[in-house]
Amino acid sequence: MFRGSAAVRDGHLTQAQLRTRAWVRLFPDVYACASLPVTHALRATAAARLLLPGSVVSGRSAATCWSVAVAEPDDDVELLVPTTCRAGAAHGLRVRRAALDPAEVRRLRGTPVTSPVRTALDLARTRPLVEAVVLVDQLTQGGVADLTAVRSAATLLAGRDCRWVRRVVALADGLAGSPQETRLRLLIGDSDLPAPVAQHTVRSGGRFVARVDLAWPEHRLGLEYDGLWHAEPGRFAADRQRLNRLLAAGWRVLFVTAGDLRRPEALLGRIAAALAG
Repeated sequence: MFRGSAAVRDGHLTQAQLRTRAWVRLFPDVYACASLPVTHALRATAAARLLLPGSVVSGRSAATCWSVAVAEPDDDVELLVPTTCRAGAAHGLRVRRAALDPAEVRRLRGTPVTSPVRTALDLARTRPLVEAVVLVDQLTQGGVADLTAVRSAATLLAGRDCRWVRRVVALADGLAGSPQETRLRLLIGDSDLPAPVAQHTVRSGGRFVARVDLAWPEHRLGLEYDGLWHAEPGRFAADRQRLNRLLAAGWRVLFVTAGDLRRPEALLGRIAAALAG
């Protein structure tokens, strides 16, 4: 990655060469070799190091740099700059001015990125509430940020959004295997149903049977989100073997799809009926 004007000025390329297909334009005057996959992390690196030096990658962009892919390749890159910075935003950037403690910045392959805890706190400012919890769950479930440390840092916040952030991190549990599992857990938590146990390990005769997304152990009822990854080659047979082990251990399993989440009242009624049974 390089500044086009600097490459031309230093004689490495001509203006005509810069316009060839050998290079891809990431931002105004910022280019990369066309053989590089243009990921969000690549664009974030280019923005922080070349387009706006002195800035720090933050928010969804920082999470993606930490290998938690919550930003699409073409999404705006999120950057933090000092409150005294007068640099303006450019197309493809979302720039926010804020005071940043040096302890809240890490360097990933030379690129300044907000620390995992600071990234989680920034993501917790997202609206609506469910999506904020989803993002914090993704960052903490992946082991990037420690949820206890995030909650501790949230108690020290003051000013705008501090109560919102504390509410979000209190609802996060860092256990969900997917965003939809978090949405499912929050839907149940906002209902009159008893709270389930997340990522419950089922054992029979002292032996491991399976781990279910959500469970009511006293009812021997499990709730599983059936995402698209279950349709991958080889998954069908493995899923059926797992289901058979759960049934043999005396458990019942309800499966939830994306369509069910779009009909929450019917889904909650089905869960309530299973618990009553």
